[in-house]
Amino acid sequence: MFGKLAWSAIPFGQPIPLITSLVVILVVLGVLGLVTVKGWWTYLWREWVTSVDHKRIGIMYVLLGVVMLIRGFADAIMMRTQQAIAIGGAPGYLEPEHYNQIFSAHGTIMIFFAAMPLVIGFMNFLVPLQLGVRDVAFPTLNSVSFWLTASGALLVNVSLFVGEFARTGWLPYPPLSEVGYSPGVGVDYYLWAVQISGVGTLMTGINFVTTVLKLRCPGMSYLRMPMFTWTAFAASLLIVAVFPILTATLAMLTLDRYVGWHFFTNDAGGNPMMFMNLIWAWGHPEVYILVLPAFGIFSEIFSTFSGKPLFGYRSMVAATLFICIVAMMTWLHHFFTMGAGAAVNTAFGISTSVIAVGTGVKIYNWIFTMYGGRVRLSVPMLWSLGFIFTFIIGGMTGVMLAVPPADFLVHNSMFLVAHFHNVIIGGVVFALFAGLEFWFPKAFGFRLHEGWGRCAFWCAFVGFWVTFAPLYIVGLMGMTRRLQHVVVPDWAPWLYASVVGVAILALGAVAQVIQLVVSIRDREKLRDTTGDPWDGRSLEWATPSPPPFFNFAVMPNVEGEEAYWGIKLRAVETQQLSPEPNYQPIEMPVNSPVGFYTAFFATVFGFAMIWYIWWLAIVALIAAFAGFVVFAWRDVHEFEVPADEVARVDRARRAAREATLAQMAEEGGLP
Repeated sequence: MFGKLAWSAIPFGQPIPLITSLVVILVVLGVLGLVTVKGWWTYLWREWVTSVDHKRIGIMYVLLGVVMLIRGFADAIMMRTQQAIAIGGAPGYLEPEHYNQIFSAHGTIMIFFAAMPLVIGFMNFLVPLQLGVRDVAFPTLNSVSFWLTASGALLVNVSLFVGEFARTGWLPYPPLSEVGYSPGVGVDYYLWAVQISGVGTLMTGINFVTTVLKLRCPGMSYLRMPMFTWTAFAASLLIVAVFPILTATLAMLTLDRYVGWHFFTNDAGGNPMMFMNLIWAWGHPEVYILVLPAFGIFSEIFSTFSGKPLFGYRSMVAATLFICIVAMMTWLHHFFTMGAGAAVNTAFGISTSVIAVGTGVKIYNWIFTMYGGRVRLSVPMLWSLGFIFTFIIGGMTGVMLAVPPADFLVHNSMFLVAHFHNVIIGGVVFALFAGLEFWFPKAFGFRLHEGWGRCAFWCAFVGFWVTFAPLYIVGLMGMTRRLQHVVVPDWAPWLYASVVGVAILALGAVAQVIQLVVSIRDREKLRDTTGDPWDGRSLEWATPSPPPFFNFAVMPNVEGEEAYWGIKLRAVETQQLSPEPNYQPIEMPVNSPVGFYTAFFATVFGFAMIWYIWWLAIVALIAAFAGFVVFAWRDVHEFEVPADEVARVDRARRAAREATLAQMAEEGGLP
């Protein structure tokens, strides 16, 4: 009746996962108890769980990403400490099977369930605001997308205390991932978690491509869109192009494991190398799905904190689209050593080097944006400057790896690990932290504490280099990645130094937690009353902080490349706001539980398939389909916001702006 599921699936003989599981369960029960005692269930259900507001969905994405980032960082701490301890005759504290699960879970979590939710969270929150519209094209589909991503994240965490996770690495290469070599449920957890969340991500890509193409406010032509919106659009195009490849590839591996087919087996006509090609045809564009929105975040920050327009805006758009296209032509550099031949390796080595041109254009434009500007070294700008230094080093090592003979020397070594983290942490994680500092007051109405933010940045910046610079060195010395035990004593000093770096990174994480706590405590002192705390240049800063659920009382009319900057300058020059508009009722989409409902049964279906509980999988599929049918037949899709309510919210915003204008007139200042 319960398939493979038995009491032996609980890790009673493994203290680390068992204790971790108990702690997680206690924390979850404590949170649920607090919500119950406080009586928050109705509020959470109405305002968050069933919400189709793009801003709330974006915040939930970011919250999910932060939680999973902490989980992934915990795995990283265990990996680095294990390698520093298990040198020579010392066994360390992690068994080989457990260590293999940890490095597999670390990569899977960091890419699929930390970086992707964080990036998509920013896209959700910002793109409609920057386009001057009230929501995405398909609000309910947006909710479904988020909850499917959360469903996949839940399945990964369930594997911690029911069964096991994959021991194949973050990409399940066959034949290791086939049933003959991985007979347990670990690979199945991976397959169903990633496929369920991948469906949600694909729907997100479709949603944002449609939003950008069809829902811009009057005057918002393509070459007037903010740079972040352009990069989000390019990332969404890549999602639509390559996530079907991921889904199809994992579906074929699933059929190999469940039905005994031979897509990727060593026998009966199977071809494991086809998996490598297909998974990296998704995998390398995935890097740019993460990096392009990060570039957009930096573009907004460099322009705002330099007090001038982004240098070379049109060349930045061209570079973004260039990267978007060439990203589809570089995947084979991940396996130059696999015997494709000199001609093929040369072609992909050239394409990999060429794509660096687009990134180089962006870096020079950011530098020229700062040149001659009034640069303010606030916390978001510190993260951005740290990114330029870190990402240039990571990019140079990437161009080195694009040369096949050089790649042959360091392939699968710790040098490659250091390069990848150099690009992803320096490019994506630094951008996400910069964006959190920058847009936090827009989301919550108060700024984060500046002092603790600076402390967090310097710990992260120094900690990153102390962690990964030694890994470049041991990689050149011959250390391969994924070693549970180290037998070369000469590597030990560098591994010890790397652990020190991890400790510094952990201090940075603690500083960020303290920053959040202090900011909440002092939120009245840090309150953003104007909606424009950084002197911003795009339309999201034209709204109150936090914005109303309908975003704009009246749709903006854009007349220049920097939509809000032009409005602001006119107001300063004339010392008055534009005339009060004629407020009209606004129609907004109603909340819907279909996203949560679908994800709940998707989780049940995935768990049932992992453990071969066929009857439960069938019930879950029928229930999920029934939910879609009920949703499709509902009669009420929108509700009307009265004109009086719209006027009340907008008049409060205008009063705050008028007070700011009066203060500026007294001080004789300009934005």
